Amino acid sequence: MAPKWRELADKLAEQIRRGDYAPGQRLPHIRDLVDAGEGSKSTVHAAYKALEAEGLVTSSRGHGTVVREQVPLKRLGIARYDKVKWRDGDEVAFIADRVASGRAYRRNEQTQSVSLVEAPPEAAAAHGLPAGAQVYARARLVKEGDQPTHTLTSYYRPEHVEGTRLVDPTPGPAGRGGGFRVLYDAGYEIDHMKERIFARTPTADETRLLQLPPGEPVVELHRTTYTADGTVVEYAIGVHAASRFAWEYDFKVPDSAKDREGQE
Repeated sequence: MAPKWRELADKLAEQIRRGDYAPGQRLPHIRDLVDAGEGSKSTVHAAYKALEAEGLVTSSRGHGTVVREQVPLKRLGIARYDKVKWRDGDEVAFIADRVASGRAYRRNEQTQSVSLVEAPPEAAAAHGLPAGAQVYARARLVKEGDQPTHTLTSYYRPEHVEGTRLVDPTPGPAGRGGGFRVLYDAGYEIDHMKERIFARTPTADETRLLQLPPGEPVVELHRTTYTADGTVVEYAIGVHAASRFAWEYDFKVPDSAKDREGQE
């Protein structure tokens, strides 16, 4: 048999998913559940900690245990990089996600810092640079309102971005159209990308920076951006709070056999 705290946690989790407790609503005080016969104080406390670890609630002094908002942002796939958004308009990638999710946004919800650093090994390899080479690191923290959603650090070869807005640490996107528009204006039009994602346990610094509840994992993104001739113009690493995004991809299904026939 499952321990009493687990049974209580499962019961409360089902009530949350059913809508008996709405997002932002506070769960009963521990003493109230004890008085209702749901278990001892330690049992209820353990159940609440389990719900927090599972990302269903948050707990804080003075506010109690509150049901979390469970509607994640859409994190678009190829559609977020549509050239019409940033080349012809002013819809940078994180804003494209907000628009697709029907959520409000402000451009200053993206902060940034820019520095010339020794390239991390993966960034150096992606750019074809020797160990110890210098690159510009443009680090951003993106928020939705007051809540951080993810970090993103892009690494650029100095000769690609020197003297552009990409090395200007002013908060917010790098001008109209963001970083991809800056590269476009500098003669480096992006053509294709490779993205790799995986989940992992956050570091202590990431937990603090992203304001993660106990037990929540992060999704790490590695993005390599190329021009048509295969030149790498950006290598980026993003760290996303796992529960705050739903990753969405829409793409044409390939038929390599048909493609080969057309080449013969």
